[in-house]
Amino acid sequence: MNTKNLTRKLAARVGILVGGVALGAVLAGTALADPAIIYDLGGKFDKSFNESAYNGAMAWAEATGKTFQQMELQADAQREQALRQFARRGSDPIVMAGFSWASALEKVAAEFPDTHFAIIDMVVDAPNVRSVVFAQHEGSFLVGALAAMKSETGKIGFVGGMDIPLIHAFYCGYAQGAKAVNPDVEVFENYTGTTPAAWNDPITAGELAKAAFSRGADVIFAAAGASGLGVLQAAADEGKYSIGVDANQNYIQPGSVLTSMLKRVDVAVQTAFEDGTTGNWTSGFNVMDLSNHGVDWALDEYNADLITDEMKAKVEELTAKIISGEIKVHDYLTDNTCPATM
Repeated sequence: MNTKNLTRKLAARVGILVGGVALGAVLAGTALADPAIIYDLGGKFDKSFNESAYNGAMAWAEATGKTFQQMELQADAQREQALRQFARRGSDPIVMAGFSWASALEKVAAEFPDTHFAIIDMVVDAPNVRSVVFAQHEGSFLVGALAAMKSETGKIGFVGGMDIPLIHAFYCGYAQGAKAVNPDVEVFENYTGTTPAAWNDPITAGELAKAAFSRGADVIFAAAGASGLGVLQAAADEGKYSIGVDANQNYIQPGSVLTSMLKRVDVAVQTAFEDGTTGNWTSGFNVMDLSNHGVDWALDEYNADLITDEMKAKVEELTAKIISGEIKVHDYLTDNTCPATM
């Protein structure tokens, strides 16, 4: 058997849709009853948002012994086509990783009212859609506090991906958390771009990090998808600290990644697959926050030596106060201001 045929057989077995092959051709003649996930731009193995979604799908598959379909998006123009093809072939539920799916989903969900859809990081009001959103501002508050406590210069940085309100929510929570433990801390704010390409530009992200380090920052939070890998590399090269995002990225640069702000996209995907295939589906608004462990910060063997007992105790105190309501973390998505930087 030649390599191309072997690849096709393996791909079909695990439900992989191979990038670069026309979607219609891949699905032609295939009756799909499996759940499906479609990743956003940046790639399935971005070590961040998309990869966390993939890990959730894999966790479901390993727990159930069942298969799922998947596709790595190559361009924005594929969104509606991908959704329609999966729905026509019977995939249910269909999960989309990323806010950019909203417009396509609004159209396709109405065309397939008996198919269940889940969108992550955006709200689409339709009777067959589950909208999963995260309190990323709460998780960012905690890593901001850690950054300020770790900083020796009183200067920290933030490198976001696409310059949009969602990523501003990360920044504002981060700045508020930093100022909660050090009111005089200085926070440098930068974004890699204004188009979807901003999620996959580690070179620009690394240069922005280096510029912030040159201004005195010694900890930088990267909320930039695959671009954030450039920040993690720059911090390791400079002997400074970075903070990962979405998935636990502590292992990528051990001893240099202070922590990672966890956004449990994996749990959202695994739960959607489980509910959609067991008759327990619920549509509507689904919030994942500190109280239900939808967001958190990562502590493991890769960063344990970087987090003192005092830092850990302080973050645990702040977590309890946020959950109880004693501390209100500002949500930029509901009020497009950033009080911590005013």
